[in-house]
Amino acid sequence: MADLDRRTALAAGFAAMLGPSAACAAGARWEPRADIPWPVQEVYGTALGETVVIAGGMAPSQGAVNPQDRTGIYDPAADRWREGPRLPFPRHHPALAAAGGKVYAFGGFRETEAGSWVAIPDALRLDETWTPVAAMPRLQCETVALGLGERVHVVSGRAPKGAANAGWRDHGDIDLHQVFEPASGRWTTARPCPEARNSATGAVIDGRLYLAGGRRVGEGNSARLDRYDPRTDAWETLRPMPKGAGGLAGAAAGGKLYVFGGEGGPGMIPECWSYDPKTDEWTAEPAMRTPRHGLAGAAVGGRVYAIGGGVKESGGQVSAVNEALVLG
Repeated sequence: MADLDRRTALAAGFAAMLGPSAACAAGARWEPRADIPWPVQEVYGTALGETVVIAGGMAPSQGAVNPQDRTGIYDPAADRWREGPRLPFPRHHPALAAAGGKVYAFGGFRETEAGSWVAIPDALRLDETWTPVAAMPRLQCETVALGLGERVHVVSGRAPKGAANAGWRDHGDIDLHQVFEPASGRWTTARPCPEARNSATGAVIDGRLYLAGGRRVGEGNSARLDRYDPRTDAWETLRPMPKGAGGLAGAAAGGKLYVFGGEGGPGMIPECWSYDPKTDEWTAEPAMRTPRHGLAGAAVGGRVYAIGGGVKESGGQVSAVNEALVLG
């Protein structure tokens, strides 16, 4: 722990030395793109070829912010959205990932007639409709799902601690690492991630999975960065983020990991950072134009997209904003 604390302090000091001029020198900038046709937060996204897919989440309706069943498909080249098939029922926090040319959605929460949110094990594949596939053997919500080769890795998150399954305090953080093989429909488990947490983000770079940030129930945000190598089924802990963030988003572009947004800073977290695996260093990138949490992140064509999200902590002000980080 002492070494980890020292590395956290070093990283924070490094970030403090990077002012706006350092970020501008790299030539990166955020640009507005076509808004989603509906506002949504607590939403995940994934790139599939040259498109981005989002599904579910929470949006204003009937005087409240409620789970959604809508799917959005974004074409960055045309800067245009279209609506895809509806989910079987509304849900928020379904984690999306692409593998083998298909998009999959895992878990999330449904709303009961009593108004409670219940974690679900559902797994779906996007075809002409959302088609059920083998459900997750264990509940895993507010998780990170990433396609790695022909498999999908579902890592970290939170799950019910006991029979209760209706609220944040009913749940505990988990280090669970489940792996789905679409070709066979089989689920297996891999080595757990080094720290249990939820609402993290991640990406795949050079065949290895990166898991960044997140938060712990009752303990606040994490700045951890961990890397998983499927060839050895082993994790290693890397230089932590300059600042802890939960409810953030991320994507990989140009061999680097980009993370942005989140909440609990206190308030919204506007910062964006990139991580270079070759140097184990973080670099400050331009701050977000519209700081958000519970947003989707994806990278297509050398640009990183920040999609939807809430502009206030928790719920209450949902956004349809879509912005792109144009890399220098």
